[in-house]
Amino acid sequence: MIRVVLTVLVAVALLAVSMPALEDARTATTAEQLGTESDRVERAIGGLASGSMSVSDPSLAARTTVTVRAPGGITAAPIHRLALIQPDRSGNGSGAALRYRIDGRRDRTLPIGPDATAATVEVVDGPIALRTRGESHLKLRLVDDGGPTVKVERVG
Repeated sequence: MIRVVLTVLVAVALLAVSMPALEDARTATTAEQLGTESDRVERAIGGLASGSMSVSDPSLAARTTVTVRAPGGITAAPIHRLALIQPDRSGNGSGAALRYRIDGRRDRTLPIGPDATAATVEVVDGPIALRTRGESHLKLRLVDDGGPTVKVERVG
């Protein structure tokens, strides 16, 4: 009986010691997965801008959709905030960014830049709140707004 109690106490102690490392691993995994999602949005913007021509009539504009998946499950840390923002409203090469907060820590921002494309990016009615669990769908339209501009809106 004493052996069982000691075994349980040792197991609980080991679990308690390893929990901070597990939480750090979950946070790192979640941050990496969100980086992959920001890359997916950036590739969709670049593909739309490089493969299409901007037009002034939004109804005729080239468009595509992209899905942003918030990491979930036991290997992911809880996400408290997830949004697509426009950090620079100056109009000079403006881009977008994915802003998130994990486990109540400080906000982190991943730029989604027009570095690979000649188009600017505009977050329509931004910031766009994205689901912290599951999928959010974004619609991208390439319009001529004083130059090629990819307008990003949430559709689901």
